[in-house]
Amino acid sequence: MVNISDELSIYAGRRVLVTGHTGFKGSWLCLWLTRLGARVVGFSDAVPTDPSHFAALDLDLDDRRGDICDVAALDAAIAETQPEIIFHLAAQALVRKAYTDPLSTYRINVLGTLSLLEAARRNGAAPVVVATTDKVYRNDESGRRYSESDELGGSDPYSASKACAELMCRSYRQSIAQDGSILIATVRAGNVIGGGDWAEDRIIPDLMRSAASGQAAIIRNPGSTRPWQHVLDVLAGYLMIGSRLMARETSVADAWNIGPQSEASMTVGNIVQAVQAQLPQLKVEARPDQSGRHESGLLQLDSSKAINMLGWRPRWEGEMLDRTVEWYSAYHRSGQPISNDQLAAYEAAWT
Repeated sequence: MVNISDELSIYAGRRVLVTGHTGFKGSWLCLWLTRLGARVVGFSDAVPTDPSHFAALDLDLDDRRGDICDVAALDAAIAETQPEIIFHLAAQALVRKAYTDPLSTYRINVLGTLSLLEAARRNGAAPVVVATTDKVYRNDESGRRYSESDELGGSDPYSASKACAELMCRSYRQSIAQDGSILIATVRAGNVIGGGDWAEDRIIPDLMRSAASGQAAIIRNPGSTRPWQHVLDVLAGYLMIGSRLMARETSVADAWNIGPQSEASMTVGNIVQAVQAQLPQLKVEARPDQSGRHESGLLQLDSSKAINMLGWRPRWEGEMLDRTVEWYSAYHRSGQPISNDQLAAYEAAWT
C-alpha cells in the first residue's frame, strides 16, 4: 500500500505553480501543497465565487492575477518564480454556462491551455499536470467504463473544449516535446464534490444553498448517473502524478483517468436522497430540463491504469457525502472552514 506522506514528501521546499488557484479544486490543492511544505505560486484572473473557499483559507502563498490566455503574463510569472512543477486547473468548468458563452469557454479551456504550455516551454520546461474531465470521451451510453485509449469526443461546448485541450496536450507530447523536454500529463476526473464549492449549477452547492435558505432546490435530471468523487481523492491523483513527473518518470507523461469505483457512480436522485437523510430540512423540486441541451445519462471511468501503475486508489468513496455535508454544516455554524482537519483525516486514511 502506498504511504501518501512518503509519496508526496518530494513537494517539501519545491516551487509549485497552480493556475486556477482561487477556485474550488485549486484552493484545496494549494492547501495541501502548503501543508506539504511547498512554495506555492497561484495564477488566476479573480476569485470566482462569494463565499469563497480560497478566501476563507487565507493561505500564505504568492497570489498572482492575470488572464490565463495572456502568454506574456504567464511568461513573467514563470520566469520570475521558476516553478519545478505546474498544475493547470484554470478553466471555464460549468457545462450550462458553456452553452450560453461557448466563445469564452473555448478561449479559456483551449487557448488558455496552449498559452500555459507555451509559457512553460519557453521558461525552463517545468513538467505540467493538466486537469481535464471525464466528459472528454465520446460517450455512447453503453454503460462500459472508458479507458485512456478510448475515442475522445464532446457533444456540448464544455466537453468538446476539454477534448480539444486533451488533443493539444497529446500533440505537444508527440511533436514539440517528443524529446522529453517538457513532460505533460492530463488527468480526467469525474464529478468532484466536497466542502467549499459555491459554483452555480452544481448539485452539491445547490443543495447546500437550499438547505441553508429554506428554498427548494431544483433538480433537472434525477436519473443521470455520474462518477461522483471527493475532491481529495482527485487531488491525491494529481499530486501523485506530479511527484512522478518531478522525478522525471517519462512514462507518466500521458493521459490518466482518476475516477471512482462502481459503488460511487450514483444517480442525481441518489445523491439528493443521501443528503436529505442528513439534512431533513432540505426541500427539492423536480423540474425536468426542457432546453433540449445534450447531457449524458451514464458515464463511468476505468481507473485501473492509475491503480496499477501509481498505487492510487480512492479513499473516501464511502464517506464522500458525509464529509461534504460535515464541511458545509460546520461552516454554516461557525463561518470557518474545517478543511485542514478534513485533510489530516484524509491523509490518515492512507496509512
